[in-house]
Amino acid sequence: MKKLVVLGGGYGGMTLLQRLLAKGLPEGHTLLLIDRTPYHWLKTEFYALAAGTISDHHIRVPFPESPQLEYLCGHVVKIDLDNRLVHLKDQEPVKYDELVIALGCEDRYHQVPGAKEHTHSIQTIEAARAAYQAIHNLPPKGKVAIVGAGLSGVELASELCESRPDLEVFLFDRSKRILSAFPERLSNYVESWFREHRIHLVREANITKVEEGVLYNRGEPEDFDVIVWTAGIQANKIVRDLDVEKDGGGRVLLTPHHTIPNYDNVFVCGDCASLPFAPSAQLAERQAEQIADVLLKRWAGEPLPPELPRIKLKGILGSLGKKHGFGLVADRPITGRVPRLLKSGVLWLYKFHNG
Repeated sequence: MKKLVVLGGGYGGMTLLQRLLAKGLPEGHTLLLIDRTPYHWLKTEFYALAAGTISDHHIRVPFPESPQLEYLCGHVVKIDLDNRLVHLKDQEPVKYDELVIALGCEDRYHQVPGAKEHTHSIQTIEAARAAYQAIHNLPPKGKVAIVGAGLSGVELASELCESRPDLEVFLFDRSKRILSAFPERLSNYVESWFREHRIHLVREANITKVEEGVLYNRGEPEDFDVIVWTAGIQANKIVRDLDVEKDGGGRVLLTPHHTIPNYDNVFVCGDCASLPFAPSAQLAERQAEQIADVLLKRWAGEPLPPELPRIKLKGILGSLGKKHGFGLVADRPITGRVPRLLKSGVLWLYKFHNG
């Protein structure tokens, strides 16, 4: 029996499982999923969980059930590529014949002293729950700082504005305009929404240090009751520790077939993979589809093309509370109620097809 082990049941891992099970594993192959939790979590909605506008029941989806799939709840601590072993915390190592690493990302603290120790995160379900508890235990007029005005920071700030309008919310960003990767029209729209809803936007910030309840911007301290970090991501530490070639974000450089050079039995998917796009759930899904196709061709003894088709993304959608949003669809900026409705529809369809 040949064993394919999938590390991580996020968007990439989930898509891979669905595609392989739909096609059917050939005789003599087994499939094992290893994940720290018993559910697939909609990580793109962790900001709403932290803000308190949804419960975790609404953002979890069961893993697929199949006689061809085994599931192991475990915490990966090390991957031994040469001996084909996955080491788990307080459990026996798992042997694999083929491996898909889809362990996701972690916060990137940019070597800011105290940032990791004294800020909350929304990168894991446990962290998002802890952030929710900290924020919603605050009395009226409490001060919340969000460091980083990318998509996660913007969505968290806007959702907090609706769930806790009694709080003062400050959003710090190092750029001259928020959402700098988006067209200026979208940035202006979001900034206008923030002004209307009394969210304090601090542009060209430079966070130099964090202490318990204190944020230092350009060396100047300011007191906050809760500080949430959304200022960048990097590959999972397990992947960063691998002795293979990586990019500046710790993501693994891959062959055209999404395998690690010199380890053609090991694929890397999603936020751990170095790809010509910003990491996203959609990117992880599209890559996972290609990895599944490569595996199916290999198992069928079919030749692989020299290169796979270029991954195409449909766009990106962001929310501003429950009624407004923004996004890029086919490179066209959209704002207002339509992108918010589109995002809700995409989420519903995902849960319907996977739940």
